[in-house]
This record gives sequence, structure tokens and C-alpha cells, in this order.
Amino acid sequence: MVDLTLNYFELFQIPVACDIEQKLLARTYRELQKAVHPDRFAGEGSRQQRLSAQYAAHVNEAYDTLKSPLPRMVYLLKLSGRELDMENNTIMDPAFLMEQMELREAMAELRQEANPEATLDTMMERLEKETAAYQDQFKSLWLGGTEEALQQAEAVVRKMQFMVKLTAELEQLESELLDI
Repeated sequence: MVDLTLNYFELFQIPVACDIEQKLLARTYRELQKAVHPDRFAGEGSRQQRLSAQYAAHVNEAYDTLKSPLPRMVYLLKLSGRELDMENNTIMDPAFLMEQMELREAMAELRQEANPEATLDTMMERLEKETAAYQDQFKSLWLGGTEEALQQAEAVVRKMQFMVKLTAELEQLESELLDI
């Protein structure tokens, strides 16, 4: 079965790193799921079935965390001894917050444009570039490993959270506008 004391990287037998090989992660995920899936233990006792469901849930949580950059970054900080309170710690760079407000205003104005596709594409490209830049910045800081670098990495993760949320909202808006 699965050792629940292993960190997610150990569970998937991959190096602790900012960048991971997605194909290897997916392949290992399928192998782990095959080994722990509750259907394999349908003929076993209720205790074994319950444990199997618990193991499968752990594997799913680990996979979901490692496959996407933002949750992986939060987890790397956790492994470094930094617990992020993403909901309550909202201290943010004022210039960044102003930029976010401007992006949201531009999104709101998109609804009134006669042909918003070009603006949507431009905004999506900008968000992709900024998100990639935050990922690179986080990687450098996390590899630095000092207390100061990890503190700065936390700020990058908070900014990244804004960008991921804004990207999702922009994708939703794109879907709405193109369905009209």
C-alpha cells in the first residue's frame, strides 16, 4: 500500500523541485491508482476497503498538488517550513494591487467592445507571460533557500494566486463572450 508518511515527491518518486516532468507524474499516478483503487479491494473486509479509499484519496491529493504550478509552489514552501495562510494574509505590494485593479477594469470593459477577441488574446498573452515570470522568480528564490528568499517566495506565490484567479476569470469571460 501507500506510505502516508512520505511527502508527495517521495510518494511519486520524483526529485523535490519546482519543475517536474508531467508525463512521469501522470504515469506514476496511474500506477499508484491501480495499486490502491478501492475496486481492487471490493472482496476484502470493510477495514481494507476503508484504507484503500484513504490511500486513493491521498494519491489524488498528491497528484493534484504536484501537477499544477501554484499548488506545487505552496507545497514546496510547506516542505521548507513555511505555512502560507492564503486566505487571511493579504499584505500585497500596492503597485501590484493597482495593476490588478487596472486588469479587472479592462476585463469589465471587454463586455462593451464590438469585437473583444483581439483584446482577450492580448490580455491572455500578458497573463501567461507574467505567470511564467512569477514561476521563474519563485524558482530562483526557493532555490536560494534563505529565510529572506523564502519570505520573498511567499509574496510571489500570493501574486501568482491573483494571476491564476484572474486567468480563470478571463477564460470564463472568453467562454461567455464567444457563446453569444
